[in-house]
Amino acid sequence: MTWGENSTVWDTSIDIANIEKFDYKEIPEDHFVMTTWHDSEPLSETMWFAKNNAFHPTVELQYTLLAHIADQPAEVRLVHAYTEA
Repeated sequence: MTWGENSTVWDTSIDIANIEKFDYKEIPEDHFVMTTWHDSEPLSETMWFAKNNAFHPTVELQYTLLAHIADQPAEVRLVHAYTEA
């Protein structure tokens, strides 16, 4: 899930990277990456979606990685938002 400024660009970049990884051919089911963008939603809703709705159809997701790409750090705020979701 991407959230914030230019989130649709990040979403598309992830999709393209996965397509390129498999040379524009069919992506194996266990390597499928579902992306969503949440540029118009509050951070709290995006975190709730990530925590409660994210799943892979064939692979059990065991971990969540929060990647924050910005000029200013926000680790505490982001981890708190995910924890509260």
